[in-house]
Amino acid sequence: MEQTHTAHNGTAATPGAQRRVLVVEDDTTIMDAIATRLRAEGFVVQTAGDGPSAVDTAEAWQPDLLILDIMLPGFDGLEVCRRVQAQRPVPVLMLTARDDETDMLVGLGVGADDYMTKPFSMRELAARVHVLLRRVERAAVAASTPRSGILRLGELEIDHAQRRVRVRSEDVHLTPTEFDLLVCLANTPRAVLSREQLLAEVWDWADASGTRTVDSHIKALRRKIGAERIRTVHGVGYALETPTP
Repeated sequence: MEQTHTAHNGTAATPGAQRRVLVVEDDTTIMDAIATRLRAEGFVVQTAGDGPSAVDTAEAWQPDLLILDIMLPGFDGLEVCRRVQAQRPVPVLMLTARDDETDMLVGLGVGADDYMTKPFSMRELAARVHVLLRRVERAAVAASTPRSGILRLGELEIDHAQRRVRVRSEDVHLTPTEFDLLVCLANTPRAVLSREQLLAEVWDWADASGTRTVDSHIKALRRKIGAERIRTVHGVGYALETPTP
């Protein structure tokens, strides 16, 4: 494990100053490249090269965000994600060497917020880190600013203040990204939102290369709230179905 020498004193002026990022990657070339780019962005960085040390470091250091490779020695990134999320909620950007949708959906299912497939650009990775951290900040503000009432769309209930979702009065566990995606669709029920619109609203990401991220999160969301509740408009995007009045 490597620790940055950046001072944790709150004086840096860069956008990511003093936010802690734990990079978990067993390929030292990739790990060093990610760490170097994030330090240039103003983040405080630590690294780990295997599953057990990643869990130990996350518990001791309490990072603000985790960048996590799926394939790791000791135990894999999915198990790291499960154990870290059991300790405390933390946004996770998962890395996979394969463009395998199963890996992506399983990663989202154990608490990852976003994923990137190797090879990727460091510019895009840094942008996604900033987006994930902004989402956490927005969620904290929303939680401290209660909104009156609960949005009910048939058997689907969305509690904005508590960031809770229920289907048929049963709680449904959603990741922060899944919740934000559902709220975005629910704000204009039955209206079709393009993948690009959802990327911009939920991820603050305007690059159309990220549309598969939307598709994978939609699939994960469907598995939790019911596939029939989200309609696909082929070639366009998605709409949240609501009961006919």
